[in-house]
Formats: sequence, structure tokens, C-alpha cells
Amino acid sequence: MKKMISWNVNGIRACVQKGFVDAFRSLDADIFCLQETKLQAGQIELELEGYHQYWNYAEKKGYSGTAIFTKEEPISVFYGLDIPRHDTEGRLITLEFEKFYFITCYTPNAQDGLKRLDYRMDWEDSFREYLVSLNKNKPVIFCGDLNVAHNEIDLKNPKSNRGNAGFSDEERGKFSLLLESGFTDSFRYLYPDREGAYSWWSYRFNARANNAGWRIDYFCVSDSIKDKIKEAKIHTDIFGSDHCPVELEIDI
Repeated sequence: MKKMISWNVNGIRACVQKGFVDAFRSLDADIFCLQETKLQAGQIELELEGYHQYWNYAEKKGYSGTAIFTKEEPISVFYGLDIPRHDTEGRLITLEFEKFYFITCYTPNAQDGLKRLDYRMDWEDSFREYLVSLNKNKPVIFCGDLNVAHNEIDLKNPKSNRGNAGFSDEERGKFSLLLESGFTDSFRYLYPDREGAYSWWSYRFNARANNAGWRIDYFCVSDSIKDKIKEAKIHTDIFGSDHCPVELEIDI
């Protein structure tokens, strides 16, 4: 059984000041992923005994970035998509293990007014093609802040947010297409009808206290191993970011 955690920390240096290391230790995951680390190489030293660390930094300072900490050393590590236009923002890390590929992803935000929607659509197509190609070799587990609430059940106020970044028809359609390409949303696989299950809340309007949130952080797996999913959790009791950690337990 493997326990995996994904957390958009919205700046790891800030999150460390808000109890990150205690949360990390209490969760005791086999693989622990971060998105939106917001730092460059050498700006933090995390002493996480027993874990191999892999970081992908954005070229732009204080922006984006991902990391994976894993107890088991992977066979290989790959950063980005090997597509230059997508690989300057530190958004992707792939670890290869004997029985599966593991990926953490920080999907580009379409931004206010959907200013970056065209780029987001390009990213979505490239990312999906990459996952499908890996899936031909061995099963894939991917996680992260995918910056989309898939269906109306996945956010508190779907009517007023329709067409906004993260809940545009275009973004939702790309996520549907991704799942149709051979992947399963682990949380909805186990809990198809659970309402009020969110992983991100705006810092405004007391959104977290009122649970006016969005579920935009995911663990997805190849359809071929979906029957091995044992649990999917959203750790709403853990603070330190505007997102909370999400978890997958899988028998692989």
C-alpha cells in the first residue's frame, strides 16, 4: 500500500512558517508533492530525513514551481514535457518506478478574463498526449493543482462562476477529454456524490470558514489500476496555504 500526498503550498517558504514540517511529518506519506513552491534553487533547505527530494523551478523568480519528496528512490526522473514553450515555469516532475509512473503537475491558470486560456488549451493538449504516451508503457498516477473544478458538484457557487478561470466550459471539457483518454479521478471514483468537498478557498470573504471552496487538487490514475484505489482524502483540517493537502492510498 502506498500513501501519497499533494499540496499546493502557495509559497513553501511561507508555508514552512505556518507549520509545514509538522504537517509533513504527521501525514507520513510515501510520496509527498508540492505545487507553487515559489522559489529558486538554494533558497530553502528542507531537512526531510528518509526522503529523496526533486525540485523543478520556474525561470521567473518567486513563481510557480513543483517538488516531490519520495521515500523510495525512483528509476528515473524527468522534468517538464520536453517542449520548450511549456518548460520554463517548473510545472511538472515525473518519477519512474518499477510498476508505475508518478507525476506532479501545476496546471497553468487561465487567469482573470481568461487572458491565458489559449495557452492553457495548448498545455492541456500537450499534457494529455504526454500522459497517454506514458500509459502505453506502464500505469500512471498524476496529481496536483489542475486548476479546474470539473463539475458543478466540485465548487460551492457553480452558477455565478461559470465562465470564470477554473470553471470555463473549455477547461472543463479538456479535463473530461483527459479522463476519457484512460484516467480516473480517484476522489470521484470513491465518492461520486459527495458535496462540499473542496481543496481551495479564496482568502477573501471568509471563504474557508464558510466552506465556499473549489475542488481543484486531484489524484488521477490510469483506468487499469483504478480498482487498486483504497482511499482518497481531502485534509481540510490542515492549514498553511489557501489549498489543503489531498491524499491517495493505493495498493500498488
